[in-house]
Amino acid sequence: MQRSALNRPFAEWGQVFPNAPCVVSLIDRLIHHAEIIAIEGESYRLKEARERAEQRKRSANPAPATRRKASE
Repeated sequence: MQRSALNRPFAEWGQVFPNAPCVVSLIDRLIHHAEIIAIEGESYRLKEARERAEQRKRSANPAPATRRKASE
């Protein structure tokens, strides 16, 4: 299984990439003139994906129909 480093803090990139000196060099070049913005909280895309999965699950297993009594 491959892991992505894009959603991990720079401090954890060494765990994803096996060659630590290259990682340090890569990070140095990436952030040399960059402004780092740390965003916290739940991802909107992940939240929406979970909601869509729940909707698919509900539509695949609809609630059983209830019978009405015939009027006399």
